[in-house]
Amino acid sequence: MTEFKFLGELDGESIGNCPFSQRLFMILWLKGVIFNVTTVDLKRKPADLQDLAPGTNPPFMTFNGEVLVDVNKIEEFLEERLVPPRYPKLAAKHPESNTAGIDVFAKFSAYIKNPLKEANEGLEKALLKSLKRLDEYLQMPLPEEIDANSVEDPGASTRSFLDGPDLTLADCNLLPKLHIIKVSFLSFTFHLSFFVFSMLFREEFMNTCPAEREIEFAYLDVAKKIK
Repeated sequence: MTEFKFLGELDGESIGNCPFSQRLFMILWLKGVIFNVTTVDLKRKPADLQDLAPGTNPPFMTFNGEVLVDVNKIEEFLEERLVPPRYPKLAAKHPESNTAGIDVFAKFSAYIKNPLKEANEGLEKALLKSLKRLDEYLQMPLPEEIDANSVEDPGASTRSFLDGPDLTLADCNLLPKLHIIKVSFLSFTFHLSFFVFSMLFREEFMNTCPAEREIEFAYLDVAKKIK
């Protein structure tokens, strides 16, 4: 049994707004690992947590006395340790899937938290440009969707996820962030909206994401709506 500690911002008990924790939860769920979640109120951080990883906030994990506090390192650890035949591999086959939308959340954060009205337009354009690039990648057919012997246009991709028909580490990283953007009242293009909304009905996502009220609470003072 693996145990993860997770932040609950609104009441110190619920699963909080943390896309990095949800990323790890989705990985464990897809791997078929049974794990416990212990929520942590960071305003009253317990002593054992402070002693375990001083100066850091969840998520982090321990293994044989070693503490991992970097979410990328934790992901690498889980993928390297939880391997076939018992656990499925989740790495994307196409390197481009790992970088698709890589800057979307940073652009979103810069826009939604910007206090300077005169900078809004430029930040909004940068964000929408980033979302457009992601949308274009989702619509671009992957190599295995293209018939090399056909002279016809292959058309738009019909894949369900970033790297193909199955969820991968790339989706675990990106989807929690896109969900935050959706809840924070940001408009998507149709294809991107379909991609995000379809995930809301996947058990791997439904059972690991925070309540929308947690996301709304986290952005209560800074959220802005794109008109």
